[in-house]
Amino acid sequence: MKALLLALLLGVASVQALAQPAAVIDGVQMPAWRERDGKRVPLVPGMELRAGDRIVTGKDSRVLVKLSEGSVVKLGENGRLVLAELQPGKELFRAALQVLEGAFRFTTDIAAKARKREVTVRVEQVTIGIRGTDFWGRSRGERQIVCLLEGAIQVGAAGEQPVTMDKPRQFYQRDKGKTQPVGFVEAKQLEQWSLETDLQAGKGALRSGGRFSVQLAAADKEEPLRAVRDQLRKAGYPAEIAQRKQGDKLTYIVRIRQLPSREEAQALVDQVKGKFGVKDPKVSG
Repeated sequence: MKALLLALLLGVASVQALAQPAAVIDGVQMPAWRERDGKRVPLVPGMELRAGDRIVTGKDSRVLVKLSEGSVVKLGENGRLVLAELQPGKELFRAALQVLEGAFRFTTDIAAKARKREVTVRVEQVTIGIRGTDFWGRSRGERQIVCLLEGAIQVGAAGEQPVTMDKPRQFYQRDKGKTQPVGFVEAKQLEQWSLETDLQAGKGALRSGGRFSVQLAAADKEEPLRAVRDQLRKAGYPAEIAQRKQGDKLTYIVRIRQLPSREEAQALVDQVKGKFGVKDPKVSG
């Protein structure tokens, strides 16, 4: 009986896993966009991603992408990440990521390490094979860096024998088409690199489940607000027009939602006030 119950529970879990999107946006420090089929839209927490999507970040931007098997991919400012392959299978999760520009980090949480996955990350000519681990990297110009934080990875450039890195803070780099010997970096340097991909406090970042919002403009009719909304969205802010009713009066507002705290909402107010047609933004929540 217990075996049957366990099998049923595992079956339900498998169905739920397959029903989940392969990847979603979990956090975004604006401005940042998703490019798909020639169209660019600003990122917002909860946005589902699929194979072929490209994530683009602007100045001072950060993005957190959560994969359905439990891993998190972080992308730093002025970055470009392509989700070349996403296959959330019942037995095996497959993914191929291409970092075209910028700093990134791949992290698998403790609960997800036992799950089967085949994930590769390509940085220019360098390919990283992953088996449940934590590492940081960057592609900038003709230089590529990969640094292991935990676990084990195989790293190699096209036409070269890949090397296995299995010790924390091991450091691989390729500069102007030449691979350098693997070494180690100081913990302080690694901390500085990590800041390039972590969401920063006081930057008005959005997070899944955030209950605060910022009202950017208001009017009795929707039409005059479209220009403000469109300016913000073009600039990488996921503004939307919503209705608000006070008594018998219906008002239209432009807002950005999912800020995790009043402090982060106020930081966003300070960012956009006086720009994009925003004159008197207000925090609500």
